[in-house]
Amino acid sequence: MIFPCILSGGVGSRLWPLSRTDRPKQFLPLFDGMSLFQKTCRRVNHPGFSAPIVIGSNNHRFLIGEQLSELDIAANAIVLEPVGRNTAPPALMAALIAAETDPEALILLLPSDHLIGKEDVFLEAVTAAEVAARAGEIVTFGITPTEPNTGYGYIKVAAGDAPVRKVDAFVEKPNLARAESFVKDGGYVWNAGIFLYSAKTMIDAFKKYQPKLYQDIVAVMKSRHSDLDFTRLDAAGFEQLENISIDYAIMENAQNVVCAPVAPDWDDLGSWSAIWTVLEKDENGNSGLGDARFLDSKDCLAYAEQGLVSVIGLDDVMVIATGDSVLVAHKDKAQDVKTIVEQLKAEGRDEVNRHPRAYKPWGYTERINAGDRFAVQSMMIKPGKRLSLQSHLHRAEHWVVVSGTVEITINGEKRLLTENQSAYVPLGAQHTLHNPGKIPVQMIEVQSGTYLDEDDILRHSDTSQ
Repeated sequence: MIFPCILSGGVGSRLWPLSRTDRPKQFLPLFDGMSLFQKTCRRVNHPGFSAPIVIGSNNHRFLIGEQLSELDIAANAIVLEPVGRNTAPPALMAALIAAETDPEALILLLPSDHLIGKEDVFLEAVTAAEVAARAGEIVTFGITPTEPNTGYGYIKVAAGDAPVRKVDAFVEKPNLARAESFVKDGGYVWNAGIFLYSAKTMIDAFKKYQPKLYQDIVAVMKSRHSDLDFTRLDAAGFEQLENISIDYAIMENAQNVVCAPVAPDWDDLGSWSAIWTVLEKDENGNSGLGDARFLDSKDCLAYAEQGLVSVIGLDDVMVIATGDSVLVAHKDKAQDVKTIVEQLKAEGRDEVNRHPRAYKPWGYTERINAGDRFAVQSMMIKPGKRLSLQSHLHRAEHWVVVSGTVEITINGEKRLLTENQSAYVPLGAQHTLHNPGKIPVQMIEVQSGTYLDEDDILRHSDTSQ
């Protein structure tokens, strides 16, 4: 059995302002309403694969759960990392988890933020690589280059046409001249960061090449415990793990490394210009997401999260408009978006971190407006779900039900609210919400008071579902 391990960490800052710390690139529904994370999960939702092991950030746990639920996929495990520690720890963690149920397990380690256009070609390459993985080889999948790209590391593979070949060398991201020589040579492939290996092989590799890291990860894994649908790890122990990639930790040391070259129409979509290349275009090369209009423009990208974006008389320009930020840039400067993000971080700007929609175990909230002493947000509560019993020291709240029926409790008094009905929650009142119905509840919440941040909350019983 192949255990897919999907790595869902990372931020994707070059896709700001849509990608934020709390809703990064892999969770953005840009592709027919699906995210890259969902497309990755669906790619391995086939016979021969187990339910996926998902390893991601604690901050994204409800996003992960929500997007798996939308696909009706139940994970083997959703392991929450307290902090990011690169790809080496997850590679071993997945092997340890899989080996508990299947000593002969294979692990397919997959980034969650890559787009693969020809999924059948990729899956055929995985099938062809199984023999090598079961024989104790660590298989890395190399992408046949389509251009001399300087943004990827390269792998030099042995000559021939076998589906799996010996790795001669791993090469860091080259300059343009070297990248051009690699493509001309024909013996180099892009390093996609996708691996297939047996659990036993990876465990043995860590014992041999990273013995301390192996012991540290084993100790952290012994601390794991369940919390709702998630697996939590000891934060203090995990933070002490070495921050290292699987390439540096294992691949550049091991002698049993092979490569499976493949051309599956792959892209890591590391910038808005890369997004433009894979989207459908009009007769002038323009791509629009959301309510976008083009006039006398060519090869442009426009994204409208809310409202309308119009592009007039421009070529090779990207306009990305969200509810609180607008990015306008030439496509040639797409990589420089990261520089703007770094400047905003240094200024402490919230637009880098917070997305208006925040997922909860019971549904989500979405910020509509805020000002001095007030904030307005919409809320969606799933059928059967309940919020924790709580109160606030600095704010009162007004609730208006837009659709559905909600059971409210304020200072112990319960009653039902339905469409167009409202309720007032005084400052300090203990309150909770419960959706007893069969359809989602849509509400508007207006907060008013001297302090409106999320940490103004006292939980009296955390019965949230």
